[in-house]
Amino acid sequence: MPTVLVSAEGHLLDPAVPIVHADDLGLVHGDGLFETLLIRGGRVCGVDRHLARMVASAAVAGLPPIDVASLGRMVDVAARGWLSVAGDMEREGMLRVIVTQGREHDVHAGPTMFATVDPVPDRVAVARRDGVRAVTLPTAYEPGLAQRAPWLLRGVKSLSYAANMAALRQARSLGVDDAIFVSAAGTVLEGPRSSVVAVLGGTLVTPRRDDGVLPGTTQDALFELAASEGITVAERELTAEELVRADEVWLVSSVTLAARVIELDGRPFPGGSVIDVSALVRRSAGA
Repeated sequence: MPTVLVSAEGHLLDPAVPIVHADDLGLVHGDGLFETLLIRGGRVCGVDRHLARMVASAAVAGLPPIDVASLGRMVDVAARGWLSVAGDMEREGMLRVIVTQGREHDVHAGPTMFATVDPVPDRVAVARRDGVRAVTLPTAYEPGLAQRAPWLLRGVKSLSYAANMAALRQARSLGVDDAIFVSAAGTVLEGPRSSVVAVLGGTLVTPRRDDGVLPGTTQDALFELAASEGITVAERELTAEELVRADEVWLVSSVTLAARVIELDGRPFPGGSVIDVSALVRRSAGA
C-alpha cells in the first residue's frame, strides 16, 4: 500500500483504507491519466511541467478540464506528508497523481482524483549509478499515425500501461534491464517509462514528439538547459541504426533522472562522456 495517500480535496487519508470503487473506469478500462514526480531534497521536481502535461492530456483523452490549483494542492499536501513519514529530507519519494473518468455506474460522481507517495524503488539507484542494458522492441506504430488517429492516445500518459509493463517483463526475460520501442519504419520512439536521448556528434538528439512519443518533462527540461548553455539540441526522426552508432544513449525520466545505456541489443557502448547528460538532467530537474 502507498506510504502517503491524498484525496482530491487535499486531505491526508489512511493509506490502508480503499478509496477507489470497483467500477471505477480507471480500473475497468484504464480510462484515465497519471503523472509521476520525484521528491528529492525535500522538494517536488518539475511540478509545473507535469501538471501542464496532465492538463493537455486531459483534453485529448476526453476528461473534463482539470483544475490545476486542485492538483497543485494535492501535490503540496502529498510532499508534506512524505516528509513527515520519511524522517529524512534526503530520502527520495515517488509521487503519483491519478485522474480517472470516474465510476461506470454513477455518472454524477465525476472524475476520480487522488495522489500517492511511495519510496523510490531500489532499482533507480542502481540504474543511475551503473547504467542499464537495453533491447529494442518492435511495435506496429507507423510514423505519423498519432496525428491521423488521435483516439489511440499516443503521446498521452494514460493509465493503459499494460503494454509498457509487458515490454519491461520481456526485457527482463532476455536478461537485460530496459527496452526501447521502435516503430514499424525502424524509427526510435521511447522507452516504456522514459524518453530516449542520444549524443550524436556533440548534439543531443531525441525523437520527434509528434511521432507518437510522449512529451517527456525531463527531456524537455534537459534540452532547455542544454540549449541555454550552448549545447546543440535536436528533436527529429532518429533511426535504430543511428542509435547503435551514437556516442552515448540515455534513458531519462522524472524518477530515475538519467540512466546511461551501457549495452543495446547485446552491443556495448564505449566508456567516456561527450556530454555529461546525467549532471545536466539533475540540474535541469532542480535535483
